[in-house]
Amino acid sequence: MSRIVALFSFLIIVSGASLAQEDLPALGSLDAGWNTMATDGVCSAGTPYQFYVKPSAESSELLVFFNGGGACWFGQACDLNAEPNVHTPMADIDANNPAVADGIFNLENSRNPFANFNMVFVSYCNGDVHIGSGPRDYSYRNADRVDVTVTTYHDGYRNSQDALQWVYDNFPAPSKVVVSGSSAGAIGASFYAGLVAEHYPQTPVILLADGAGGYSSPNLHRVFEAWNVSEILPAWSEYAGQTNLSLTFEDFYIASALHNDNLTIAQYNTAEDRVQKNFTYLLGDPPTSFKLPERILNNYLQIENAVDQFYTYTAGGDFHTILGFPVFYEYEVEGVSFVDWVGDLINGETVADISCVNEVRGCSDAPIAD
Repeated sequence: MSRIVALFSFLIIVSGASLAQEDLPALGSLDAGWNTMATDGVCSAGTPYQFYVKPSAESSELLVFFNGGGACWFGQACDLNAEPNVHTPMADIDANNPAVADGIFNLENSRNPFANFNMVFVSYCNGDVHIGSGPRDYSYRNADRVDVTVTTYHDGYRNSQDALQWVYDNFPAPSKVVVSGSSAGAIGASFYAGLVAEHYPQTPVILLADGAGGYSSPNLHRVFEAWNVSEILPAWSEYAGQTNLSLTFEDFYIASALHNDNLTIAQYNTAEDRVQKNFTYLLGDPPTSFKLPERILNNYLQIENAVDQFYTYTAGGDFHTILGFPVFYEYEVEGVSFVDWVGDLINGETVADISCVNEVRGCSDAPIAD
């Protein structure tokens, strides 16, 4: 850990909040554009946490978006001075700034179904897909055969709950809530959608998870143990008996949907998603041992067999995530554009499961360009 990061960590832990939760500005005092909400939370290396809010004067609809940015669950990956550096470690960088993103954050595009929504952008910087229960010390031997110990603040749960508490305090009765996220944020969104739906039991809540449907590795217990996820599970019957050894990411979708009648759940995936393949490789489950489209389909089926309604859209190519890119407005399968599919989904219209896989052509025949 660098001296600057260590100093940030020390100051935050010893002196407490830079801005306490109750001191965050209220919705009515915010500017019309994106507003930075600095909390007393910390990122993986101890630097300050912040999230973003964009109010709307035209709508009581709300989007809560969980950002992505990799993950880490072992020492070398969590050490910012080592390779591979596979997670976003700070909140105040462009990767966590919705003002510089495209796709659903392009508020000037007339086709954007979220253009008039109030938006809360939950930044991601803890390496724990937003669900870590607290700090973890990792020890490993580096390439120079030097023993290294690194403290990683897997405080994703606390930071996410701080953002959601602000949401609850400032949106007592939204007309609709969409909980969404890309990559690591898609996993976090699948968990928090259930909590949001429980908080707003009379409000339609829609989960739209982007680019994280292929993680059913037999080694997933390693990440749940590293982040101690079982510690933050709500006391629902749907999670009864679950441990870090038994949990899967699909359990979040299933528990959230079964616990809340007002929740609609949906996923988008790219059939040959290169990032999902790479992270599965890091889990010790190399992509040579499985076919990603088949794994995604099997995960779909696991959720579909447990819940009444679950909608999916599977694109071609190996592009990772879609919601933050211009291709959100451009891609279509079987004559159904993704932007229109999302618009229908969040407006309560009936949508079909869409897939680039059919009897005539495979997903590889429908690539998405970078």
